[in-house]
Amino acid sequence: MTTIARAAARAAGVLLIFSIVLTAVLAYTYYLAQPNIKRNEQDVSRHLVAQTLPASSYNNDLLSNQLSLPPSTLLGTDKPSRAWQARLNNVPVAVVLEATAPDGYSGKIELLIGVNTEGKLTGVRVVSHKETPGLGDYIETAKSKWIYNFDGKSNTQPDGNGWKVKKDGGQFDYMAGATITPRAVVKAVHHALQYVNERHETLFSN
Repeated sequence: MTTIARAAARAAGVLLIFSIVLTAVLAYTYYLAQPNIKRNEQDVSRHLVAQTLPASSYNNDLLSNQLSLPPSTLLGTDKPSRAWQARLNNVPVAVVLEATAPDGYSGKIELLIGVNTEGKLTGVRVVSHKETPGLGDYIETAKSKWIYNFDGKSNTQPDGNGWKVKKDGGQFDYMAGATITPRAVVKAVHHALQYVNERHETLFSN
């Protein structure tokens, strides 16, 4: 083996050892950080879920009362999704569902939808979306109060024809030049209410 070859082999060996050590350090750091990462994820989930419910309406830990729901066309899901059951003194009073509006202007709009035992909406929140900045801003609570229009609505109030944007003959406002986003959200929320109506007994069982 020539001097150059030996030097190259030595350098390759050093790099290999360095890579192994670095990988081990990163893996160990990730392992140590896992509890904090999981805790932060739970805090974010708890915060978003809680936004869909009046704080005084329940007294259980929502994340400890999680349900797994099968894929559903009414929820816009093609894989199992989650729901959280809200309880007051151990009596089910509401449920928060994960739902998807699949037909947003720029793709899927992920939602959290709260519904009480009377079938009324307690709150709707957008978890994520890819709508065009400016046109899709009003579905975010930080930029608009539009999403609060769903509060108190039910599967029958408004009636079926009312569950559309005003441009389509319904009751929900929309921003001029941008009807696709609100149309998708309104339809997804209405479908979620239908889902709850059909599976009321299961979702609110003890």
